[in-house]
Amino acid sequence: MTIRVVLADDQELVRAGLSMVIADIADIEIVGEAGTGAQAVEPAAELQPDVVVMDIRMPGTDGIEATLAITETAAPPRVLMLTTFDDDDNVYASLRAGASGFLVKDMALVDIIAAIRVVAAGDALIAPSVTRRLIADITNRPDPSPPRREITGITEREREVLTLVGRGMSNGEIAAHLFIGPATAKTHVARLLTKLDARDRVQLVIVAYEAGLVSPTG
Repeated sequence: MTIRVVLADDQELVRAGLSMVIADIADIEIVGEAGTGAQAVEPAAELQPDVVVMDIRMPGTDGIEATLAITETAAPPRVLMLTTFDDDDNVYASLRAGASGFLVKDMALVDIIAAIRVVAAGDALIAPSVTRRLIADITNRPDPSPPRREITGITEREREVLTLVGRGMSNGEIAAHLFIGPATAKTHVARLLTKLDARDRVQLVIVAYEAGLVSPTG
């Protein structure tokens, strides 16, 4: 199956470069491009792409606003943010808007292609190290902390698993930590996604943080 992609970036050179690379990939097709966030919303709805590669910083409607508009539609595509993580203060806002992962503009092309495939398959692209760094960044900011979220309808074991997901652990690491099988850990995560109405693992991290289950020190 071919993965349909829309590219949204205000830098034409970036779009051209990604298009050139993806043109040689058999299972990925660029079906649309946009130079602003506002321009990305329409093709994301009309062209029915699987993935929108979205720059965060664009003039006018930025990538965060556009992502929110896209993910609030019926059967939305996945959104993969294009960013410079070390500099960008908008990563958390992007996650809350519905982004499923991040690409760094200077990362290896093979990693960009892999990221698109991962997100298209329905997974979230956020490494444990990035998860931990993200939570530390959020909680160390001078801004007021987000309101605490009450979590109901999950078991104590599922709460333990949610805490470990929030700490950035993979299913394998969760299994080892709780002395359970990897398949059982995966099942717990799947049940959390359903019970908490979370789209992917990234949203579980946000829920864990907002519920006060995780902190920079774990």
